[in-house]
Amino acid sequence: MDREFLIDLFSDFGPVTIRRMFSGYGISADGTNFALALRAGLYFRADEVTIPQYEAEGSKPFQYQTRAKTVTVNSYWQLPARLFDDTEELSEWARAALAAAQRAALKKRPKTRKTAKKAPTTKKAAPRKAAAKKTAERKR
Repeated sequence: MDREFLIDLFSDFGPVTIRRMFSGYGISADGTNFALALRAGLYFRADEVTIPQYEAEGSKPFQYQTRAKTVTVNSYWQLPARLFDDTEELSEWARAALAAAQRAALKKRPKTRKTAKKAPTTKKAAPRKAAAKKTAERKR
């Protein structure tokens, strides 16, 4: 898939940013990456809300091979081939993928910690000169 094809494919969805990534492209909207266009196909971000839709279409999650094993990435699922001919329905799936990516980003956000008040210390640190003088006396 080339950039022009992807731009046409997402025309009903709205403006997307397409950047080189791995052996293909990362596709994002509003600063959120929601799709991967790779040699093996087009993969959309999915979560527990949208995965049943992909399963109903017979789609599979993204997989790649390492020397030792096959790695399955359950957060990206292959787009059903029939959607390449229907940009309107593809845009609905893209909106759902963007929403899944946004939900995932919210889950990853670091939780704010309450700042603990420092307890007053009872032991005062010795001034540096005095500590250096004691060290010098010990060496004699």
